[in-house]
Amino acid sequence: MPEDRVAAIRRFSRFYTRRIGVLHEGLLGSPLSLTEGRAIWELAQRERATASELAAELGLDAGYLSRILAGFEGRGLIERKPSERDGRQVIITLSEAGRALYATIDARSREAVAAMVDELDGADQQQLVAALQTAERLLEPDRKAAHPAYILRPHQPGDMGWIIHRHGALYAEEYDLDMTFEALVARIAAAFIENFDAGRERCWIAEREGVVVGAVLLVKESAEEAKLRLLYVEPAARGLGIGSRLVAECVRFARQRHYRKITLWTNDVLVSARRIYQAAGFRLVREEPHHSFGSDLVGQFWELPLRVER
Repeated sequence: MPEDRVAAIRRFSRFYTRRIGVLHEGLLGSPLSLTEGRAIWELAQRERATASELAAELGLDAGYLSRILAGFEGRGLIERKPSERDGRQVIITLSEAGRALYATIDARSREAVAAMVDELDGADQQQLVAALQTAERLLEPDRKAAHPAYILRPHQPGDMGWIIHRHGALYAEEYDLDMTFEALVARIAAAFIENFDAGRERCWIAEREGVVVGAVLLVKESAEEAKLRLLYVEPAARGLGIGSRLVAECVRFARQRHYRKITLWTNDVLVSARRIYQAAGFRLVREEPHHSFGSDLVGQFWELPLRVER
């Protein structure tokens, strides 16, 4: 490879690491190093993980990762428990303190990047994003076989409008539901925003290469009951486990907030969603035929009793 190309890539690496502040002693004002921050990020993207899975994903020596995880455990950032399927494996999850630290770092990172990118006009922002996506694609070790990763994040301005739009378009195309279904979704989304209880409710947005590809809401019905609403995954992102992950996050959060059960309402034509609910442990409690959204449907009520985490 020509030396000038090597030099150009190394020059950009030095520039970028300085520009985003990763050379500072603590990552974004936290007590974590860059490597520790990446490990926290990986754990936040998974419902559960093993040390071997993390080591493979991060490309770290098993002994080095073991020391990092021991440090996390000493600070109360992670929890470990034997796998129910294989007692030889230990499952690692972020604790409440770990998730709180991740949320703080994630928010600071977003603010720092937003401040940097806000210096550019709209056209330059689009050009920058396109260039970074190209670099990521070209440098992916197995770019022909790899699926772009996705992240889960909280909702932000514009997300609810997108959820309404995509529900309306997808359900009309796939199930021939009319615009009254879109109106129902709009009412649910508006109520969520207007009555949002940050301590008891959540919205998870699945994002892949900067594009929203799925979402779900968990809404408070009462002190003991939460309701799962508006689960959807874009057709191009199906098969990646996003739907199951979104439902798993709802279940995890509901347990942490001491709900006694999660309920949901769906229709029998939504076969893929029903499979996800069944796999997560939901059970069908009753069915009701109805004519809604321009179609004859069978409404289904599902629920999941919860074992509360203490």
